[in-house]
Formats: sequence, structure tokens, C-alpha cells
Amino acid sequence: MDRKRIGFLGYDGVMALDLAGPIDAFASAAIEGPRGQSESCYEPIIIGLNAKPIAAESGIIFRPHTTIDKVRSLDTLIIPGGRGLRVPAIQRKAASWIIDRAPRIRRIASVCTGIYALAASGLLDDRQVTTHWRFARDVARCFPRLKVDPNALYLKDGRFYTCAGVTSGIDLSLMLIE
Repeated sequence: MDRKRIGFLGYDGVMALDLAGPIDAFASAAIEGPRGQSESCYEPIIIGLNAKPIAAESGIIFRPHTTIDKVRSLDTLIIPGGRGLRVPAIQRKAASWIIDRAPRIRRIASVCTGIYALAASGLLDDRQVTTHWRFARDVARCFPRLKVDPNALYLKDGRFYTCAGVTSGIDLSLMLIE
């Protein structure tokens, strides 16, 4: 079976559960093979902005599988939230890479405040989006071309998906798997 590669953008200041929850959902998705063995449907990978270990807001350390400069093709890109994407230099680097890669990615999603990098790319302009209610007003202020719904758990607009906070990233991932 040809497994689909699911990329998760990693950066210092990521929210650990925004990254780990969706990765575990995709890593758990399997089908029964012809001989009764379980076969993974997805290859989840963490893509670092660089090759250094990634320090989450909580202090948990993640090791990227690859970097934005070396990653091969992706079926889906998921941008987890975290305070790091509200740091201008990190946001710019992430948004620039997303703009470059987006034409070759089937689905692009953000979890919670991952929307800051995706919105900075301009790819969400004039689209229906959501984020954690606590950040909805700020997202709408920073990115006035977005149609922000602070009450939705997750939304799909074209090939772009956005979701509210933390555990809704798992719900979104399960919907994408389905």
C-alpha cells in the first residue's frame, strides 16, 4: 500500500498537544492487509524550520524527521499552534515556506493558532476559518481578509482546513482520516 505522507510543521514554541495529538491520530490509522497484518495508511513526519530539536511551549523536546529545505512531497500539511508562530521571524519563515510548497500539497490545515502562519501566507484570504475563541478577535484584527468564525470546532474551505484549540486538532485529524 502507498502510504500518504502527512507533514507537521515544527518550530520552537509549538503547543505540544497540537503536534502530538494529530500525529498520533494519523500514526494509529491502519487497515488490515491481505494476510491479516495491520498496515499503516499514513507516514506522519515532523518538518523542522531547521534541523535543531524543537522546544514546545511546555518544554517537551521534539526531533524533526526532516527540514523545510529537505522534505519530499506531502499529501497533507498540518500547522500546529503555539506561541512561536506569533514571533514575527518564525511566522515569516513558516509562511514563506507554506506559500512555496502549497501548490504541490493536496490539503493544508492549521490547528488553533497555527492559523497565524497559514493566514500570513495569504492563502486563507476571503475564506471561512476558525481558531480558538481566545485568539479569534486577534486573528481577525491581524488578518482582516479572513472570515473568522470563533464558534466552529473545525471548518473546511476548499483544500484548507482550520480548527479551534488543542484537542480539536485530533477531531480535525480524525475527519481528515475518514
